[in-house]
Amino acid sequence: MAHSDTPTPLESRASGPLAGKVRVPGDKSISHRALILGALSVGQTRISGLLEGEDVLNTAKSMQALGARVERTGPFAWTVSGVGVGGFAQPATALDFGNSGTGCRLVMGAVAGCPITAVFDGDASLRTRPMRRILDPLELMGARTSDIREGGRLPLTLSGARYPVPIVYKTPVASAQIKSAVLLAGLSAPGMTTVIEQEASRDHTELMLKHFGAEISSEKEGSHGRRITLSGEPELHGADVVVPADPSSAAFPIVAALIVDGSDVVFSDVMTNPLRTGLFTTLREMGASIEESEVRGDAGEPMAQLRVRASKLRGVEVPPERAPSMIDEYLVLAVAASFAEGTTIMRGLQELRVKESDRLEATADMLRVNGVKVEVSGDDLIVEGRGHVEGGGLVATHMDHRIAMSALVMGLASDKPVKVDDTAFIATSFPDFIPMMRSLGADFS
Repeated sequence: MAHSDTPTPLESRASGPLAGKVRVPGDKSISHRALILGALSVGQTRISGLLEGEDVLNTAKSMQALGARVERTGPFAWTVSGVGVGGFAQPATALDFGNSGTGCRLVMGAVAGCPITAVFDGDASLRTRPMRRILDPLELMGARTSDIREGGRLPLTLSGARYPVPIVYKTPVASAQIKSAVLLAGLSAPGMTTVIEQEASRDHTELMLKHFGAEISSEKEGSHGRRITLSGEPELHGADVVVPADPSSAAFPIVAALIVDGSDVVFSDVMTNPLRTGLFTTLREMGASIEESEVRGDAGEPMAQLRVRASKLRGVEVPPERAPSMIDEYLVLAVAASFAEGTTIMRGLQELRVKESDRLEATADMLRVNGVKVEVSGDDLIVEGRGHVEGGGLVATHMDHRIAMSALVMGLASDKPVKVDDTAFIATSFPDFIPMMRSLGADFS
C-alpha cells in the first residue's frame, strides 16, 4: 500500500487572511453515481466536473472492468458508453475500490442485479469496514456471497441474481449507501422495489435515476422519513451530467475562512441540496457569514456561489436528526466549535464509528492533542470552545483524509502550528486541497 509506505507529514500554522475565489472539486457522491448509471444506460453519457480523486477513478476502473467504455476527454470531462441495465460482463480480475466505501457499496448493488460473479476488494482501511448491512438486502433480492470475512468485510465474492426479486426494505439506519445499493439492484428486478427510511438520507441516487430515465417516486414516511419506490427493468438512456462542487470538500476551506481573521473567500457552484447542507445550517446558527448567490441547478441538483467571511462563532447544540445531512462534516465542524465561544454539542454521531477510522474517537483525539477540552459521551461529541486553540499537537490521521484536512485547517488559526502524520490520503477525495489552500494564503510546510 503506497500511502502507508511513504507517509507525507505536513505542518500548518497561522497565516494572514485567506482571500480569493475558488471552485472545489466536483461532488464525490454525484461523480460515483454518474459513472455507475452511465454504465447501466444505453448510449453515451457525458460528464463534466467529475472529481478526479482516487476514489472516483477506482469506480471508473470498475465500470471498465464490468464492460462499459469509460474515457477521459479533457480536464474533469469524461464519457461513458453504457451496457444497459443488467448488462455488466464478468470482470477478469477483482474490483479494487482502494479507500472508497461509497464506490464499493454502490457497485455491489449494481452487480447484485446482474448474473455475474465479482470479487470486491480495497485497501487496508476499506478491508476493516463492515459491508453486512449492504449485503443483507442484496441477498434478499437473490444475490449470493462467498469467501467472506466476519462482518461481511472485504475481500468478498458477490454473485448477482439471475432473476432478481423486488423487495420492500426498511433500512436499519439512515444510509444513502444502503438505499442506493437496493435501488441499483432493483433496476434489474421486475415490478416495484421499495426502500423505507425512518430518517431521510441523501437523495442523489433518486434524482440521478430520474435524470437517466427511471420511473421513481419519493413520498414522506412518518415525521422525518421517506418511502422511495422504483419501477424495475427500465431502459436507462445516456445523459449529460454537470457535477456540482462538493459541499463536503468545500467544508474545509469554508471553516478555514471563518476562523482565520480577516478572511473573505468566494466558492463557486457549490451543491446546495438540503440533504447535504446541514453543516451550512449549523455554521449559520453559530454566527457564520455565508451568503448565497447565482443559484442554479443541473440533473436535479441545486448549486450556488457562496461568499464566506471570517466570523465570531458561538457554541450550539446540533440535533441528531441533522446527522444524515452532514455526517462527513462533523470533523471540521468540531474544529469550528473549538474556535467558538461556548459549548457545542453534536448528537447522534454513531455513523462516524464505521467510516475510514472511528472518526468520533479520532476527532476527539485531534482536538485533545491541540489543547481543546472535548468529551465523547455515548455517540455525542461535546466541544468546549474558548475562542482560540492552543495547537502544537501532532495529529494521527489513521489513514483518513478528512482527519488530515481538518487538522490542517485547525493549524491555520491556532496559537502554535499543528502537524499531521500523513497527508497522502487527501488525494482520495480532494487531490488539490493543499495547492488550493496555499493559493488562498494558507501556510503549509
